[in-house]
Amino acid sequence: MSFSLSTLAYKNIRRKFFRSMAIVAAVMVVAATLFSVTTVMDSVETSLKRGTRRLGADVMVVPKNSEAKAMASLLAGEPSTYYMDRGIEEKIRKIEGVKKVAGQLFLKTSSYKCCDTGDMFIVGFEPEHDFTITPWLSESLKKPLVPREGIMGRAITAYIPGSSFQIYGQLITVVGALEATGMPFIDNALYLPIDSFKGMIETTDNGSVNIFDQINNEISTILVQADPEYAPRRVAIFIESKIDGVKAIVSEDVVATVRKQLFMLLRSILSISVILWIMSILLISVVFSMIVNERQRELGLLRALGAKRIDIFKLIISEAAVLSISGGIIGIGIGGLFLYIFRAPIKAALNVPYMWPQPINLVLLVLICLCLSFLTGTLAALYPAVKSMKMEPYAAIRGGE
Repeated sequence: MSFSLSTLAYKNIRRKFFRSMAIVAAVMVVAATLFSVTTVMDSVETSLKRGTRRLGADVMVVPKNSEAKAMASLLAGEPSTYYMDRGIEEKIRKIEGVKKVAGQLFLKTSSYKCCDTGDMFIVGFEPEHDFTITPWLSESLKKPLVPREGIMGRAITAYIPGSSFQIYGQLITVVGALEATGMPFIDNALYLPIDSFKGMIETTDNGSVNIFDQINNEISTILVQADPEYAPRRVAIFIESKIDGVKAIVSEDVVATVRKQLFMLLRSILSISVILWIMSILLISVVFSMIVNERQRELGLLRALGAKRIDIFKLIISEAAVLSISGGIIGIGIGGLFLYIFRAPIKAALNVPYMWPQPINLVLLVLICLCLSFLTGTLAALYPAVKSMKMEPYAAIRGGE
């Protein structure tokens, strides 16, 4: 007798619809949780690696007591200002293992009526020494950057290339935009040549203050590109040992630190996910054991009509696979929708760079979750399937009466 296993599996699933939906729901919860957590972790990791790579620096030198502020600016994009003697930049150029040096000067727009936009992070840089900003323009500049011309981070969409706005008495023209990185420090900042700070005036209730006069001989951070023959950590040690009052932050350490913090934050969620996965396997196994017991007569008749032991095994496994993959697909869809709708609150809660994964990474995560969903169902149904194939036709028919 010939029969279609897929047809039988489909009919059995429909016949016990609510029980089948319980299995789908169990797998769905596991798939949604795991997909959400792994996607968030991959997003943060990708954003950090891309951002630090686009930052272009192996080492970031800041004032010794400003390390926390620097990390907050770099990772969370919080506008912070801190300064050190600009002469340190030239000293770093002479240190062993240093290939390139680029200074940056930080400023933020005032709460007073001096600027067309409030609370914007302004980064002054040196175009002649720069290796961190202009290489990542979405479109190359047609001419050298001059004072009062600025480059916008991708997240600032109010001003596009060609538009102008006023800050501290200066009319700034946007001439370029950076590619998106997922790092707030890069995506939410305005980049200007340091010479653009000359003549900037802040008008407060107490009068006017020339900003440039206050920060003329200061710098906020110095980005260092290490010689390929020197490890960045070694260069950082050289810098701290030869220059007092500075802290050298290694870019690789920033990624490692955030990865560790993120793992600690999500470890409890991952633990819950593993527990849910184990409980789902046990639940599905119990359900399929009940199904096999209830269908002894049916399975016995199939054997009597010519079905082989392996056919009975495949039938049970097929039902489990269909239900598990269905639950996985629905769970991945719900997890993805949740991440998309609540991407802003998630980003704010994590307070670290967050960018949607690259398409190839996203596809890989989906495939992994689908494979895990399939594995959940097949593992759970394995014992009931083996038990069903060992039934003798006559005994199974009598047992199901």
